[in-house]
Amino acid sequence: MRIDWWTLAFQTVNVLVLVWLLSRFLFKPVSKIMTERQQAAAALIQDASTARDAAERDRKQAAEQTAALDAFRLQRLGEITTEAELLKTSLVATARTEAAAIRAAAANEIALLRKKAAREDAARATGFAAEIASRLLSRLPPRALVEGFIGPLAHAVSELPNEVRQQLGEQSDPLHLLAPRPLSDDELAQCRAALADALGHETPLQIEANPILIAGLELVAPHVIVRNSFRHDLETLKAELLSHDHE
Repeated sequence: MRIDWWTLAFQTVNVLVLVWLLSRFLFKPVSKIMTERQQAAAALIQDASTARDAAERDRKQAAEQTAALDAFRLQRLGEITTEAELLKTSLVATARTEAAAIRAAAANEIALLRKKAAREDAARATGFAAEIASRLLSRLPPRALVEGFIGPLAHAVSELPNEVRQQLGEQSDPLHLLAPRPLSDDELAQCRAALADALGHETPLQIEANPILIAGLELVAPHVIVRNSFRHDLETLKAELLSHDHE
């Protein structure tokens, strides 16, 4: 086999020229295009990665905000529940206090009404008893309204402490002797004698008629009063009635 070196040389030159042309007008532009596209793709990938990271950050931030909102909502719900419980407790306590105050006021009002009714009943009973006593005693002799009370009055005076009886004897002003009617000379003499015996000495007396006594005598001094009359008995009865009602 014979090799044509000139033909081989021309073919080699053609190949080299073709390779040079391809590398200059084809490979470099294609390589440049491929490089540019790779760079564009890398940029797109980088942008996508950046966008993905930003989206992930936004998602996490949104999740954190949602969690924070949920936590705040739960906190406020708890606070509102606590406030509602406190308000409920306060309202219940206030209602109970007001109810207790109303009950106490009602009880006080009832007690006052009872006391008022008791006083009125006692006053009516006392007045009724005084009227009965006056009517009954009006049938007795006038001396009976005084004579039977002279001795008990003198005895009550004699039962006073010594210093009190001494004061009664030392005072310059006359003692006031209250009677249901003006005393006769004989009744006045009996009173003076009985009181002088009780005090141990005579003492001036000023007689005052007071029909309110109904019957009996009362000795009035600046610091002591000795009572022995129907009026005093009726007042004692009234006080006992009121005391019994309070029990």
